[in-house]
Amino acid sequence: MSYKSRLKDIKAFVFDVDGVFTDGSVYLLPEGSMTRVMNVLDGYAVVKARKYDYPICVITGGDDPMVRKRINYLGIIEYYAKVSDKLEKFEEFKQKYNLKNEEILTMGDDVPDLEMMRISGISACPENSVAEVKLISDYISPVQGGKGAVRDVIEQVMKVQGKWMEDHTKSV
Repeated sequence: MSYKSRLKDIKAFVFDVDGVFTDGSVYLLPEGSMTRVMNVLDGYAVVKARKYDYPICVITGGDDPMVRKRINYLGIIEYYAKVSDKLEKFEEFKQKYNLKNEEILTMGDDVPDLEMMRISGISACPENSVAEVKLISDYISPVQGGKGAVRDVIEQVMKVQGKWMEDHTKSV
C-alpha cells in the first residue's frame, strides 16, 4: 500500500524536536546559553491539527525550557524530554490514546528516532535527515527540518482527510 493511500488512516502524530521542529542548529549566546529557531508554518499546522483533536506527541532527548514553552504554547500536551528510550514513550503515548501503530505518523531525523519510526504506520523525515533515517522512511519531505517539514506531513494528512481547508475562514 502506498504512502499516500495510508494517510487516510492517520489519527495521531509523533515528532522529534531537533532536526524536525528545528533545523538542528544550536545558537551559542555570549552569556553561555543556547537557543533554537522554530518555524511558524509548523506552528500553524500543529494548532490546526489540535483543533481537530489529533493527538500530537513530541519525544526528544533534549530538555530546553524554551522548547517546552513553545511546544506547550502550540497546544501539545504530550511532551517527553530527556528521553533515552524513545520507543518506551511512544508506546506510552499509543496506549494513552488507544492508538494502533498504523494510525500514527512519526517524523524523526536521526538514529535515536529509528525504532519508533520502524513500527509507525507512516515514518517520515525532513529532507536533511541522516541516511539511516531516510532508508527506512516511507516519506522524505522535500522540506528541511525547522523550515516547515512538520507542516508538510500534517497538511498532507488533513488534506486527504478533508480537514485542511474545511475551516479556512476561522482563525487558528
